Amino acid sequence: MSSATPTDPAGAPPAPQRWYPAFHSDYELVDSGFGGRLERFGSVLLERPDGGAVWPAALPLKEWERADARFEPTGVAKGRWIPQPGRSLPAPWTMGYRHGRLDLRFQLELTSFKHVGVFPEQAANWDYLAEVLAPGDKFLNLFAYTGGASLAARSVGADVTHVDAIRQVVDWTRLNMERSGLDGIRWVVEDASRFVSREQRRGNRYRAIALDPPTWGIGPQGAKWKLEDHLLPLLEAALELLEPEGVLILNTYSGLSPTTLETIAYRLAPGKTATSGELCLRGVDGHLLPTGSLLRLT
Repeated sequence: MSSATPTDPAGAPPAPQRWYPAFHSDYELVDSGFGGRLERFGSVLLERPDGGAVWPAALPLKEWERADARFEPTGVAKGRWIPQPGRSLPAPWTMGYRHGRLDLRFQLELTSFKHVGVFPEQAANWDYLAEVLAPGDKFLNLFAYTGGASLAARSVGADVTHVDAIRQVVDWTRLNMERSGLDGIRWVVEDASRFVSREQRRGNRYRAIALDPPTWGIGPQGAKWKLEDHLLPLLEAALELLEPEGVLILNTYSGLSPTTLETIAYRLAPGKTATSGELCLRGVDGHLLPTGSLLRLT
């Protein structure tokens, strides 16, 4: 674990951490390489681009051709799914995550943004939340997407507030909650920064806060989000909502390095202990595929 204080010039720099799910019942990173991933989500095998997988693939091409569908980009952020010859695109299907106290269900479907409704590497954070949260603890999930962290926190009895600016995504999470046999999550369809500001004025506090901000986006009423302009004020405000012994998780797929996140933590939260590193997926052959940067403040 690294410290939130600067490294002594005479000492060795802190080693970055690598987090990846220790167990997945319904997901496998079958292979990666040549700019793509071959993944199994439940019963569905998919091929998706991944610019970070610059190494050679481990499996022969014929194994990749077994995918039910592959994603073909048609623009910077969008594309289309193409089924294998003679097959049709998968209809919405269900994937589970069972580990420790967690028994979660996610409805998945193919989207034009390459995603399917779950980021499997986030299971490392779901397990962590299940460890640090107790019944009645207040948990705030910002930029919550389809709610894996919200479901994990609710599974262990936490009082969960789920915030996302897109109503359709919140509705998707509600379906995941019901499929997981849970209830009682508080839904908020709002810009994350505006919600945090209101919580500051109310004096509310949380035992744990998770943030997974995008690089850019447009929220309700056309509110624009740009990571480099809005991250620091949002993070400062979120830290004010933490209880004294609270935990904050910051995850980003934007390209910000773990060292950058750790330096932000040192500047904004010198009294906290910061652990930074890469969030990864572990392939069936043992190789690690980095997916983003992760910071945990405790």
